[in-house]
Amino acid sequence: MMAKKPPKPAPRRIFQERLKITALPLYFEGFLLVKRSEYQGYTRYWTELRGTTLFFYNDKKSTIYVDKLDLIDLTCLTEQNSTDKNCAKFTLVLPKEEVQLKTENTESGEEWRGFILTITELSVPQYVSLLPGQVIRLHEVLEREKKRRIETEQLPSTSLEDEREPMEDYVDVLNPMPACFYTVSRKEATEMLEKNPSLGNMILRPGSDSRNFSITIRQERDMPRIKHYKVMSVGNNYTIELEKPVTLPNLFSVIDYFMKETRGNLRPFISSTDETLETKGFPVTSLE
Repeated sequence: MMAKKPPKPAPRRIFQERLKITALPLYFEGFLLVKRSEYQGYTRYWTELRGTTLFFYNDKKSTIYVDKLDLIDLTCLTEQNSTDKNCAKFTLVLPKEEVQLKTENTESGEEWRGFILTITELSVPQYVSLLPGQVIRLHEVLEREKKRRIETEQLPSTSLEDEREPMEDYVDVLNPMPACFYTVSRKEATEMLEKNPSLGNMILRPGSDSRNFSITIRQERDMPRIKHYKVMSVGNNYTIELEKPVTLPNLFSVIDYFMKETRGNLRPFISSTDETLETKGFPVTSLE
C-alpha cells in the first residue's frame, strides 16, 4: 500500500500566512525573473506586489519570502529590448540600485508595468496596453493604495499617551509586532523551535531586562544548533549585537535582516495551531 502524500497547503492558508508577515494588501502576483545588482544572473521568484513592496518567494506555495524590494522611491521604470519576443524586460531605477525584471510573456509584462507604475506614481498610466477589465483593476488598486497611505500617515499623529491606561510591555497598537514575536523565555523559545521545526526556526522574544529583545534561532547543519542574539532598543532604532553591530529602524527590519543574510534559511516561527498560539500569552517570568 502506497504511503499517502502529505496534503498541499491550501491557497487561503498561504495567503493568510503571508499577510501575517507582510501586513500589506495584495495588489498583483505572478512569476518574475529578477536580477539585482549584487547577483550576476536572473533568479525566478513567485512575486507579490503588496502596497509599494515586491515580495519574492522561492515558489508559489512558500509562506516565507526570501527577499523584498521597496518601490516607494522608484525613480523610473525603463523598458529593455529583448531578443525573446515572448517575454518582456524592464529595469526599476531606484536611488541605491537598479533591478532588472523579466516576465515569462509580454502580457504579464504589461500588467506588471501597469501595477508598479500605478502604485508608485499614484495614477493609472495611459501608455500601457491593457484590456478594459485590467484597467478597471488598476483604478481599484489606485483607490486602495491612496486610502492605505492616508491611514498610514494618520497613525503617527495619533496621541494616546494621556488617554490610555498602562499596558503590558511590548504591546503597541501603533507598531504591531512581527508575527514571530512570542512573550516567552529563552528556554521556552528553544522548546518551541525544537518541537515544531516545520513552523519556522526563528523567534523574536523579550530580552531579560524587559526593555530590549532577543532573537532565538535553530539552525540545522551537521547537527541542530540553538543560538541567541540580543536586539537592543536604541532611541527609535534597534541594534543587533553582532561582531559588527547592525542598526535598523524597526523590528520587522530586524527579522528581514536575518532572513536576507541567510537567503531564506532562517524563517520566522509562525504558529498555525491554537495550541501553539497560546504561547503568545505566556507570562514574562524568569526570562534568561
